Amino acid sequence: MGTGNGGFSKAGLHRVRDVLARHVESGKVPGLVALISRGDETHVEAVGTMRHEGGAPMRRDTIFRMASTSKPVAMAPVMVLLDECRLRLDDPVQQWLPELADRQVLKRIDGPLDDTVPARRPITVRDLLTSTFGLGIDLTALGAPIMNAVFERGVFSQGAVPLPDPDEWMRRLGTLPLMRQPGEHWQYHLSHDVLGVLVARVTGRPFETFLRERILDPLGMKDTGFHVPADQIDRLPPSYAPNPQTGEFTVWDEAVGGQYSAPPVFQAGGGGLVSTADDYHAYFRMLLNHGMHGTERILSRPAVELMTTNCLTPEQESARTTLARNAVHVSFGQGQQGGWGFGMAVRTYRGDYAPIGQFGWDGGTGTSTYADPENRLTGILLTQVGLTTPDPARLIHDFWTTLYQAIDD
Repeated sequence: MGTGNGGFSKAGLHRVRDVLARHVESGKVPGLVALISRGDETHVEAVGTMRHEGGAPMRRDTIFRMASTSKPVAMAPVMVLLDECRLRLDDPVQQWLPELADRQVLKRIDGPLDDTVPARRPITVRDLLTSTFGLGIDLTALGAPIMNAVFERGVFSQGAVPLPDPDEWMRRLGTLPLMRQPGEHWQYHLSHDVLGVLVARVTGRPFETFLRERILDPLGMKDTGFHVPADQIDRLPPSYAPNPQTGEFTVWDEAVGGQYSAPPVFQAGGGGLVSTADDYHAYFRMLLNHGMHGTERILSRPAVELMTTNCLTPEQESARTTLARNAVHVSFGQGQQGGWGFGMAVRTYRGDYAPIGQFGWDGGTGTSTYADPENRLTGILLTQVGLTTPDPARLIHDFWTTLYQAIDD
């Protein structure tokens, strides 16, 4: 029998719990925290342990490295600046980011770095917001001179080496030619780190300061930031990147003394946040409530609608879909939603159990957060096992499959 109140069925919730427990019992994922909510009903499961050799249990308030699941939250301060007319969508960014003025563009994406033509037009705020400014992590161009240069110059924020300060980072980025003409092609990741620098330069304050003041504090997201304070570090599990050949657990980042144990020099909007299930729930519930948190407005309704609506042209969407469908052996099936808004995927076709209009994103450390306006539903799954093997991705897929079959009305 269903509850009939637009929530979840008892049998369905039981299946969610069983599937999560089965993945942990398999030994492939040491522990996880999952939150599902619909309307006023919220359920949380904390399963397994923080470390793969055992020890402290996962708890509802465990802090996780969000990796690319940072993108939807880190986008919000830019929307505040649009709401306040301190930025406009089609303003050229070079007044704040002179490093991106007068760009050269590769003639061919796999060509030499000096075989270029001038950019047809300046890079705009919109190009950064939609990840179409001309540079990104391009899985179709791995091994090409431009991708080698991206990694060698240390501008990729999910690498093992910490980033330099924002001005030096922008200087290095400015030494690279663009891979594509501005506004032409959706490309992943780098635009989000640029946006953090843009926010800091427009506001004259560190990116994290403005993010905290306008988004995190009003939403009560007290455990979200770019590092974990020393007195809370025991709440952060190690982050694992299992060996792709053997599956053996390899620590990618330890909690104490690790990448997130002190404030970083560069606050990376593309993948630098730590957070908890409840903090992320507050943020995604605000998006489902059209920008409202209780009686307080965080973002305008049109800002939320813009973020969570597909903004790619048919050609760009088709290129993104082709990339996702042709890279399933690399991504283990993640990223196949079709559309992209600002900082998150937006589902434009029915490809699995989720309806069109669902929005959110996943992170390479084994995190996944989406909201679904049609069902007033939010799902959050947090692990610290990187997507170097298919196991965390399979867990994420099973989580979403069971979450959707638990809907009861």
